[in-house]
Amino acid sequence: MSNSDLIKRYNYDEFTREKVLPWLNFEASPPLGQKAPDFPLWHLDGTETRLSEIWSQHLYTIVEFGSFT
Repeated sequence: MSNSDLIKRYNYDEFTREKVLPWLNFEASPPLGQKAPDFPLWHLDGTETRLSEIWSQHLYTIVEFGSFT
């Protein structure tokens, strides 16, 4: 699958079960209450941080990935 095909599938035009389900992978997610793996994140100004730096400053951290349609 080409990058343009992948982007087109990801940026679906309507929020329907058929278009959303292929992107869900709950089996690969850490269970509720278990720490997520650490990984790099970038601020809007381009400076880098890490997830571990964020969660060390807050009791709860929610990271949202995905399409807001």
